[in-house]
Amino acid sequence: MDDATEALRNAKRIAVVGLDSRTDRTAYQIASYLKDHGYTVVPVHRGRFPANEVLGEKAYESLRDVPGHIDLVDVFVRPGETDPVIDDAIAVGAGTVWLQLGITNEEGLERARKAGLIATQDRCAMVVHRDEIAAG
Repeated sequence: MDDATEALRNAKRIAVVGLDSRTDRTAYQIASYLKDHGYTVVPVHRGRFPANEVLGEKAYESLRDVPGHIDLVDVFVRPGETDPVIDDAIAVGAGTVWLQLGITNEEGLERARKAGLIATQDRCAMVVHRDEIAAG
């Protein structure tokens, strides 16, 4: 099992960046799955569809606004928008940065690794949980 999968297995609190209240969106569906499987999900979203609450959890505009420790940051923003999210994850001392399927930023993840975070990209946390953690 790689470090990112192990980090997901051990995570308790996952900030989902790009999560809003639109139930037809992939971020919502994956966050709902994670919550259903025992994780505390913290919605983080700025932009056109802000919400005060998503999936029954208080929503925040930035990782820097989230109180307490974040074990894993699950990122659902365009690749070109990941640098500020990665920098925020580093700044708040998150344990892991996870760029969802189709999202890559090797330079950003290298910065995260140098800061001591576990980092992965182009992977779906729900699929990894379902196929490698829950099935295992």
